[in-house]
Amino acid sequence: MGHSVHQVNESTWIIENGGVRLFLLAGTEKALLIDSGMELHTARDIAEELTDKPVELLNTHADRDHIGSNGQFDTFYMHPREEPLYHRDGRTGTVLPVQEGDRIDLGQRVLEIIDLPGHTPGSIAVLDVKNRVLISGDPVQAHGRIFMFGSHRNMDDYVRSLTRLESFTDRFDGIWPSHGDIPAEKELIPKLRRAAESILKGEANGHTADLFGSPIMVYDFGFASFLCDP
Repeated sequence: MGHSVHQVNESTWIIENGGVRLFLLAGTEKALLIDSGMELHTARDIAEELTDKPVELLNTHADRDHIGSNGQFDTFYMHPREEPLYHRDGRTGTVLPVQEGDRIDLGQRVLEIIDLPGHTPGSIAVLDVKNRVLISGDPVQAHGRIFMFGSHRNMDDYVRSLTRLESFTDRFDGIWPSHGDIPAEKELIPKLRRAAESILKGEANGHTADLFGSPIMVYDFGFASFLCDP
């Protein structure tokens, strides 16, 4: 599966990889690769061709489409609640734990971690403080499919996460999700929260479908779809 690179400015790149995207942010001292792809196993090489700064890795969560090149890194930032998901298939590497309020300073470019559990127990977003951009991972998507089926998803946590995220919206102007449209508007956050609440209350209209050989319920709200347990 191939990839394409879009350079946003002299220190920021978006890497598209078959329906999932990675982000490379550089400061004056080092660079951070956010997620490492799906069927991609050379994300570090790609990043090191784009910047002369030493490259570190952060995973927004441990779903398989976000950790494809993790084997190129001995250590990587990840929320500790993702470790069981990450190591489930015998994957190696040392997790550098990050969570709500932690900051990673790339050198005149500070990134702040925001906890967003629900899609997975340790999903996180990254706030590029100076540039006023939120890199949201999977929980916030415009015209994307938000996976909420399976044992490690929790819709109640998801609603609580979006409610909290609304309190951060004065700190960013746009959202860069891992899937779907980019950029997304921050007005999407309360729309997703209300949609999720309507599913929990049994008020949303859904239809059954088959995904990976298993039955799911699909709730299509136009601006995004939720894929849930039947």
